[in-house]
Amino acid sequence: MTVCDSSLRTVSAAQRMGNAQQVVFCDFDGPIVDVSERYYRTYRRGLTEIALVYRQESCRELAITPLSKQDFWRHKQARMPDLTIALHSGVPEDWFERYMHQIENLVNHTSLLRWDRIQPTAKAALTRLRQANIRLILVTLRHPRQVNAFLKAKGLDCLIDGVYGASSNVAAYRNRVEQKRELLREAITQQISQGHCTQHSWMIGDTEAENLAAQAAGLSSAALSCGVRSRDYLQTLEPTEIYDELLTAVQNVVTSKHWWAA
Repeated sequence: MTVCDSSLRTVSAAQRMGNAQQVVFCDFDGPIVDVSERYYRTYRRGLTEIALVYRQESCRELAITPLSKQDFWRHKQARMPDLTIALHSGVPEDWFERYMHQIENLVNHTSLLRWDRIQPTAKAALTRLRQANIRLILVTLRHPRQVNAFLKAKGLDCLIDGVYGASSNVAAYRNRVEQKRELLREAITQQISQGHCTQHSWMIGDTEAENLAAQAAGLSSAALSCGVRSRDYLQTLEPTEIYDELLTAVQNVVTSKHWWAA
């Protein structure tokens, strides 16, 4: 199910009434937010909690061997399955589903969301889009409530024109491609209905979900290696361009011949 927050978009539209704008679509986690610490702490807490349940039910200790943050994130960026990571960490295969249930219950807990950090160049990138009079729409598998809370806390809400998100608090962790496609389709449809230009738009993201959604919608795709997928993995997806971080992507998107092909 899609949840669209229109409050930011309505303010922006009122300020620019009668002015059709070019639109850039962008993911939230990865391009704008560094989630690596939250994901790692979720992983460590999940291991601790599953070991506790195992001891309570079997009266035996579970030999948990947590990965370092560097190794954990390297595996995530290579899209190593959660099952493989869990097995490497000492979780028995027949306990994996229970372990993942713990992870999904934990990953959006308030005590862990506080570890999210803004990416170093994100504010400058969002400001550059605003200076170029380009409309920025976030298409994310996070719930818009979480997105807006973060944006307001960081003073970035004035740089965003709309948020299209998921109703489930675990959708972002699952990162389902079809759900991202649906959100992007809805965002494009609504932006067109408001008179904005999407024909030569870009979708910026850090995973296969954004790249495949962009391809399905006929948009150019800018893949970022600063998030949960590595440059090597992103290259296998054949995006339009690959960048290290958001500001470089935005600078090139704003000035690219492809963008202004119309």
